[in-house]
Amino acid sequence: MSFQHILGQDVAKKMLQSALRNHTVSHAYVFSGPQGSGQMNMAQTFAKALFCEKQTDDACGECLSCRKVEHGNHPDLHIVEPDGATIKIDQIRGLQRIFSYKSESSNPKVYIIRQADTMTVQAANSLLKFLEEPQIPVVGILISENGQALLPTIQSRTQQVPFHALQPEMMMQALIGEGYTAGLVRSVVHMASGLESCREILQQNWFAEIRNVVLQLVKESMSRGSSSIILAQQKIFKTGLSEHLDILFHLFHLWFKDMLHFRYGRHESIVFIDHLESVSKLAITRSTEQWVSYMDLAANCRKKLRFHVNGQLCVEQLLIGLSDTSGSITG
Repeated sequence: MSFQHILGQDVAKKMLQSALRNHTVSHAYVFSGPQGSGQMNMAQTFAKALFCEKQTDDACGECLSCRKVEHGNHPDLHIVEPDGATIKIDQIRGLQRIFSYKSESSNPKVYIIRQADTMTVQAANSLLKFLEEPQIPVVGILISENGQALLPTIQSRTQQVPFHALQPEMMMQALIGEGYTAGLVRSVVHMASGLESCREILQQNWFAEIRNVVLQLVKESMSRGSSSIILAQQKIFKTGLSEHLDILFHLFHLWFKDMLHFRYGRHESIVFIDHLESVSKLAITRSTEQWVSYMDLAANCRKKLRFHVNGQLCVEQLLIGLSDTSGSITG
């Protein structure tokens, strides 16, 4: 993969390629942004470009050094990941030992620390000494969802490279081009911040199942004599779908938002466009205020999950709220 093949993140690419061209590569970077927005791909591509035998500001992907990075066996590239929940001091000390030896080539050695914000205080302080006094030419890349969570002393000694969530339309075009189902893609790009995260979800069979369950529950909960709670027990809590309640509530939120898009004529923004007929029928059965209240209800249920409120209670609360017709309108 070269910089050209990385979707979006033009600011990050411009910063890194400019440094390569002008021979002003920093000794350490922080790639900060939403999970799945391409930091790891960018880090590996940057490492390849540093090692590349043919190009100066990109990776050719063909030379021996580029191929070694792609295959995960380049001797001058080392990746550190959390050991359990954290990155520990022994891992940083091990990295320092490896980097006490000179590179096999004229290029600097490169290390990538994933989830760098999970470093223990001891590990972070150990890394700080490494940043201040590298024994040999080294380029470090710290990947974090929140660069501000790193020690201020580490932030001050690294160059910040910002990453942003990719535009849904951009991801949708790429994923449909890869052969994923358009209806599923249209949903997932509004829930994940990057192509990697989208692919991870789309490759799971449960995602299509839970999307269908949401559609069934919406229709059932808004009909008279609703038995949506019984349906939820059968479709969610007696299956493995109960492990993905955050996704469930997010899909509910998108569905309610579609009702507003339809009511205001913004059809191009409708996520469940493959169910436009159902959207058109349901959108007029509630007022704008009621749909907004349903969106708030779904968002609150997601929030409660993060505070470890019982998932089944959250689902039941949502479904009972949907069956309340006090905010419905006629005609």
